[in-house]
Parts: sequence; structure tokens; C-alpha cells
Amino acid sequence: MPLPAEILASLTLPVVASPMFIASGPELVAAQCQAGVIGSFPALNARPQSLLRDWLQQIQESNDAFAEANPGTPVAPFAVNQIVHRSNSRLEDDMAVIVEHRVPIVITSLGAVPEINEAVHSYGGLVLHDVVNNAFAHKAIDKGADGIIAVATGAGGHAGTLSPFSLVQEIREWFNGPLLLSGSIANGRSILAAQVLGADLAYVGSAFLSTHEANVVPGYKEMIVNSTAADIVYSNLFTGVHGNYLRGSIVAAGLDPDNLPTSDPSAMDFGQSGTDAKAWRDIWGSGQGIGTIRSIQSTADLIAQLRTEYQEACATTPVLSPLAWSGQS
Repeated sequence: MPLPAEILASLTLPVVASPMFIASGPELVAAQCQAGVIGSFPALNARPQSLLRDWLQQIQESNDAFAEANPGTPVAPFAVNQIVHRSNSRLEDDMAVIVEHRVPIVITSLGAVPEINEAVHSYGGLVLHDVVNNAFAHKAIDKGADGIIAVATGAGGHAGTLSPFSLVQEIREWFNGPLLLSGSIANGRSILAAQVLGADLAYVGSAFLSTHEANVVPGYKEMIVNSTAADIVYSNLFTGVHGNYLRGSIVAAGLDPDNLPTSDPSAMDFGQSGTDAKAWRDIWGSGQGIGTIRSIQSTADLIAQLRTEYQEACATTPVLSPLAWSGQS
């Protein structure tokens, strides 16, 4: 099944903004949707749990008001991320709220469960599942997910270790449905590159950490602007799952980023770690693509910049005939 035409028609850029723990809230999501990309947030960001219903209503009302004030301007749908893991005690309650509000897109992580997919499908919603390898992609589709988010090396948060080239080509060997690519995508040329590899949409996260609407402290935004790929550390210490984090935040927490211990994956916990510092409050996540982020700006301005870069890349990237490689003319 391809991406629904009504979703594609609402986009001004082939991008889904990835859900970022703590950072993604209703202000950021609404700004993303109103600038023409699919915005998203983790359900667990709405704390206490009763706040989730308020957030969904706030996003929908903001998008509706923008659409009414700007007729003819596309407004993209939004998505909610569900952590499908035994450590998430809210999963059932959050799913009830998601179904009640008919959330257009649900992004599932760390577990593929048919009942979750069936609940979203009951009202016509779309389920995208994030994976770090081809085996997990097969499992997700077998259990009823509609599409795959391929999380390659260099992505922010809980990233995989595979090259985007290997991951996308293995999935595309058998799957022709919706495919998104995540991993170091932070400018327009990278968005186009994701499509050239075979993805339908790019999955962009860390670039939005430097926006005014991101729910992070000013120091986090400044560190994003001032850091590069060399400042990213890959560790499982903080949640039990390997992820990418800003070196400066690890140092600020009194830890040596070059000599971090490992954590027991069976003790996965998204609020605690083996240290006094918490992910993502004290230890700040980020992908490797942030070297292109040079300023703190509004979400609308960032997306406009990405759109300009993408259009320039489309116009200037050479399209070579196969004959050119065979020596024929």
C-alpha cells in the first residue's frame, strides 16, 4: 500500500518530523504541520497521562484554526509515537485516547503488536513502525504495520548501526509500501538523497531541537548549533538501549564520554539510568547530522530553509544517462 494521496497532497516537503522525547510538544508539532511536514510527539511526553487528551485537542484546534485562516495552504497531519514495551505502563490508556481522537498516524517503537495496529486501523489510521534492521522490518509488516521507518546509523535517539544504503536496499527487496529513512538528515540535499535511496519520506529529528518551539532548555539548543558529528557519542548506558547523545551534555553530567560503562538491556527504562543523570533531561540526545545546523530559529523558518535546499538539490543534481557509464553516446 503506498502512502495515501491525501497525506502526500498535504506536504510541502517529503518529511516526517520524528518524535523526540521531552522536546516534541504541541507547539512544535502544530508548527511542523502548519509548515507542511508531518509533526509528531511521543505519547509519554504528555505527563501526567491525562494531559495527552489535552495535547491532541490543542494540536487539532491549532491546525484547524490555521487552515481556516489560510485557505488553500496545506496542513499536514500529525502522528503520535507509542513505545510498545513492557516498561510502558501507560500503553493501554494512551491507546484508548489515540483511538478516541482518531490520530491520523501512529508510530510504534520497541515492539510490534497486532492489537495496536488493529486499534489504529479500526478508524482508518496509519501505523508506521521504526526498525534498525531488515528482520525487525519483516516482523512489523507481518504483524500488521502499514509502513516502515528505517533507523540507520547516525540517527538521533535510539539509533541503529546499519548504513542507510544496506538497510533501505534490503527492505526494498521485498517491501513496496511506505518507507521512511532516518539517520543524519538535516538539510535539503539529504532529504533528496533519502528518496534516491528508495525511501518515500525523510525522517528528520535533531534539526528541530534548535527551533524556538522545541521544549528543551536554551543550553541544549545552543549545543546543537555549536556541535558536529564528532560530538556525538553512542551508548546504551542511559536507557539500556543504544542511542546517540551530545558529548558536551555527558561531560556536564560529570561522566567521561570516552569511558562509559555499558548497561543491561533487560533493565530498559526511559526515565532512569545507571547514573544520577537522566536521559533525556540531563543527557541530551542528537543525531550526527547537526553539523549543518547553525542557528536557533523558528520551525517555519527551518522548514522553509529545508524546502529551498531541497528544491535547489532537485534542480542541480545531475541526472546521468546509463549510456554515459557504458561509454556509448
